Amino acid sequence: MSTTQPTKTILRLELPTDPRWVNIAEKNIEDILVDHAYCEQKAATSGISLIVKYPDKTRLVEEMTDLVAEEWSHFERVLAELKKRGYSLGRNRPDEYVVQLTKHIRKGDKRERQLMDHLLVNALIEARSCERFKLLWKNIQDEGLQKFYYELMVSEAGHYVSFVKLAKEYMPVEEVDARLKELLAIEAEIIRNLEPRPDRMH
Repeated sequence: MSTTQPTKTILRLELPTDPRWVNIAEKNIEDILVDHAYCEQKAATSGISLIVKYPDKTRLVEEMTDLVAEEWSHFERVLAELKKRGYSLGRNRPDEYVVQLTKHIRKGDKRERQLMDHLLVNALIEARSCERFKLLWKNIQDEGLQKFYYELMVSEAGHYVSFVKLAKEYMPVEEVDARLKELLAIEAEIIRNLEPRPDRMH
């Protein structure tokens, strides 16, 4: 995979991350690693929730089982990076980006449409994580973390693609594409209104 492919040809994010974010992140790498660990934990939990809610969707159960295992392995890898640097897993912090994005999962709609929204919101979270991992890979000085974030960037791009494909497995392609376009605009507005934080991955 090309090193520029994940954010230039796969992801469709409408608004790039404020360039100040990576400078803030590098100066607060302990906080970023702690927040990143919880992001991976929440991603695994989200996959489990989808399995529990939609156990009749065989393809979804299979893909989410693999995703949960991979996200948990990422959590373990972030813990290892924390330990290597003499840091510990601090307290969990609310992720305002995810909170605001998940508010747009429609309630009370038909089951498949709710599933589509869940999958597409998860896809956008993975896409934004991928974009941020690329910024860390390209800009931080720590060579070990450069390699680490390159590997995770590629992984998150794959998760984004998987979530979108799954949505198209259960809903018409045209409806998925239209909803994804709506959510991309919503995601860009959320990013536009969030201040870069020294202790947040998103």
